[in-house]
Amino acid sequence: MERMYLEDFAAGQVFRSGPYAVTEAEILDYARRWDPQPFHLDDAAAKATPFGGLAASGWHTAAMTMRLIVESFPPAWGVIGGRMEMLEWPRPVRPGDVLRVETEVLEVKPSRSKPGQGMLRVRCTTLNQKDEPVQVIVPNIIVPRRAG
Repeated sequence: MERMYLEDFAAGQVFRSGPYAVTEAEILDYARRWDPQPFHLDDAAAKATPFGGLAASGWHTAAMTMRLIVESFPPAWGVIGGRMEMLEWPRPVRPGDVLRVETEVLEVKPSRSKPGQGMLRVRCTTLNQKDEPVQVIVPNIIVPRRAG
């Protein structure tokens, strides 16, 4: 994937990731290590919660999303966040879900104080196999400008 500079981006551009299949084993492993709540660790316990069954941690969803963004969105310095405007998880990620991310450029802003860079305001929507959003984030990404 060819790296892009601030001048290469325009509002309305959309970048799409490939698919990622989520396994029960990885949901359990992540939960044991980083978010050991019953609805992330045990399907039977999760049935008694608003999730109604085993669900990936939202932070696990964020980590999977990050991987898909890095693989499909090409700012020259990489995906370096400046400020997060929004993060929401409208529905849970389940074992067997197949995720993909659509990253839409909302705004391109050259920096006034740092002429060698600017910011991209983007919306990254993580979708499951039913095209239902499971996570939506709106970060501002620091992107270099072309030299010269």
